[in-house]
Amino acid sequence: MAKRSKKAHKSQAKLEGYVVVAFVEDTEQAREYQNLLEANDIPAIISEQEEPTLGTKEITVMVSEEFLDEAHVIIESQNAYDDFYDLAIDEDSDGDFDDDLFEDEF
Repeated sequence: MAKRSKKAHKSQAKLEGYVVVAFVEDTEQAREYQNLLEANDIPAIISEQEEPTLGTKEITVMVSEEFLDEAHVIIESQNAYDDFYDLAIDEDSDGDFDDDLFEDEF
């Protein structure tokens, strides 16, 4: 019977009672979510695990199960806020800006 390493056992104990609130693409985004949640008094942790079948790293943001619903609302609200400002910036950069606004009529 193979022994488990103490490190693997500690990380599992640390994650006990925590559930995934978000899967993210990179650690920067995971840290942003973690900071956002902690600013709203929700303890969050980042879990990175190698996915052996795909050869990729899976990054998740996790919270205590009791905070899961609230954490979803906070993350979704932040995403909607970011999408709104991304849309506003995209509309300004389309070149549709009214140049007549600054023309002198002298």
